[in-house]
Amino acid sequence: MAPQMAGPSPPYLPRDRVPISAIVPHHPVPSARPLLKWAGGKRQLLPELRRFYPAEFDRYVEPFTGSGAVFFDLYASGRLDGRRVRLADVNPDLVGCYRTVRDQPDAVIAALARLEAAHRDRGAACYYDVRDRQFNPARATHAPGDPASADRYTPALAAMLIYLNRTGFNGLFRLNRRGDYNVPAGRYANPRICDAEHIQSVARALSSTGVSIECVPFEQALSDVGEGDFVYCDPPYAPLSKTAAFAHYTAGGFHAPDQARLQTAVLAAARRGAVVLLSNSSAPEIVEAYGGRTAKAAGLTVRYVPARRAINSRSALRGVVDEVIVTNAVATGHPKLRMAKGRLRTSPGAGIPVAAEARARRA
Repeated sequence: MAPQMAGPSPPYLPRDRVPISAIVPHHPVPSARPLLKWAGGKRQLLPELRRFYPAEFDRYVEPFTGSGAVFFDLYASGRLDGRRVRLADVNPDLVGCYRTVRDQPDAVIAALARLEAAHRDRGAACYYDVRDRQFNPARATHAPGDPASADRYTPALAAMLIYLNRTGFNGLFRLNRRGDYNVPAGRYANPRICDAEHIQSVARALSSTGVSIECVPFEQALSDVGEGDFVYCDPPYAPLSKTAAFAHYTAGGFHAPDQARLQTAVLAAARRGAVVLLSNSSAPEIVEAYGGRTAKAAGLTVRYVPARRAINSRSALRGVVDEVIVTNAVATGHPKLRMAKGRLRTSPGAGIPVAAEARARRA
């Protein structure tokens, strides 16, 4: 039997005809887009918040991570390169989801792709089946709010949380007093549920050297901050009215005593030399807490910015309101108060919306 001849080798292209992707390894561009939609997410305020990012710092600390909009913005811009990052949140579902995406992105993507296919077939019926017969029963094996439950999160649970977030009403995360997730289905014609490339990008950000994700209260996250630290706090907002209250990101909620404890921790961090940046509503108690003599002595100032609120069952009641940025950082550039609707004007020189200035004068 005659030996078989090897087939011809594939032709080699001259170097100037080889695709550039075959010469230069592909490095995905970091994504600044958060993994989850989150009530009070800060993407719309980023142009204002960026004005207070310090040029130099050793560690970034975020005790209310939520969607992590500021973290992802800092990461995408390269400001976190070579720096330590401490992300924290008291919500074990959020922390468990982030850790699982970080450690097992492929398994999360596979589970989410299956949920996307089921949603295409069944729509809202699929949503309620996942919420009531799968997600909540699986979480019921964990004590509500137990930080240890974040360690027991699985790719299936993480995928379900992302799915419910993508398809639920306004992208909310809300728990009832029993700790059950109770957000109704949203009305989306064709939601993008499984974005594999984006999930991989988020996993790369969370697995970067020096990044930790902890399920701890804000006081613990802030306990050791000081000189060289950059801290951003985005707590559940103080309500502007009784009907505007929405703080049930955990079964225990976040109320006036919690806001007072946070103010104490923020002032202590500022006194220890940390660069502090905080956002909240313009509720009178917040303005008083951070605009009073004690806060000013710690170097903090209060600035008003307009933002569009999206949390309301009636779309007509969603609109532009004043929020506050509290910081001891020096601002750079000029404020850009761009809102498509509302037509807020800026008072001369101060960068304060006229609506807020008028209230201050009446007071």
